[in-house]
Amino acid sequence: MAAAIRHDGTPAIAAACGAGLGEGPVWDHRIGAVLWVDIAAPSIWRLDVAAGEAHATELPERVGFVALTPDPDVVLAGLQSRLVLFDLIDRTIRDLAAVEPDLPGNRCNDAVVGPDGTLWFSTMDADEEAATGAFHAYDGRAVSTFADGFVVTNGPVLSPDGATLYTIDTTGKRIDARPVGDARAGAPRLGAPRLFLDLGDEEGLPDGVAVGDDGDLWIAMHGAGRILRVGPDGTRRGMVALPTPDVTKATFGGPDLDTLYIATAARARPHDRLAGHLFRTKTDATGLPAQVFAPAG
Repeated sequence: MAAAIRHDGTPAIAAACGAGLGEGPVWDHRIGAVLWVDIAAPSIWRLDVAAGEAHATELPERVGFVALTPDPDVVLAGLQSRLVLFDLIDRTIRDLAAVEPDLPGNRCNDAVVGPDGTLWFSTMDADEEAATGAFHAYDGRAVSTFADGFVVTNGPVLSPDGATLYTIDTTGKRIDARPVGDARAGAPRLGAPRLFLDLGDEEGLPDGVAVGDDGDLWIAMHGAGRILRVGPDGTRRGMVALPTPDVTKATFGGPDLDTLYIATAARARPHDRLAGHLFRTKTDATGLPAQVFAPAG
């Protein structure tokens, strides 16, 4: 088992939100806030770290992820059926693109914005049974698909230089890596996938992933109550233990980007009083500021 990394003790509760399916935390460095979603509610949460205040905003359908836009009060949200711009203050919605209209049982699940402005995101069967999940890219004009045939997907996530895209096959317990070309001139150019990490021998299932500025991957092991730290060469470098099993995803935040904010899920843990909360813990690593998605037009 990997040795524990340095941090300031057991992760503390950052927001006692009790999310049924907390997911996708994103640090907004411009306002010192963490955003994340409760897919089960469905709602978007935002924690003002300095004030210690967290608020949820309800949505009309399930939401898998949020991404930053130039306006801190407006997020790009991946809903059940579409990508939208959602105003957290007045709750107005502007549709951007339909997602898999021929698969009404699917929903958006996870995402990251690349340095070239591309939104990389995943979809999956909402019932977690059919192999209808896929990985897509959105450049502000159209959605394109680059991999499909998965039951539960997570990621994509990018290396710090944006040159490698990682995709997570959660039920297959594997992470693949693809080289990324410059997408500014058109559809994103991706190289062939290669197996980056086989997690078949690890407890739990690989869920969302955060990436440090050194290229390390911080993999939420759902069901195992831990974040597994893996180097860009695939070497297991450490872990962070959580006080509740169903860990879903972390993000680096705080003024120095050295605090992990970690989302968890309560839907399968009705008697666990810590399940579903957002946690935080200091690390000996640092992350990178989240990219801002600026839609075309």
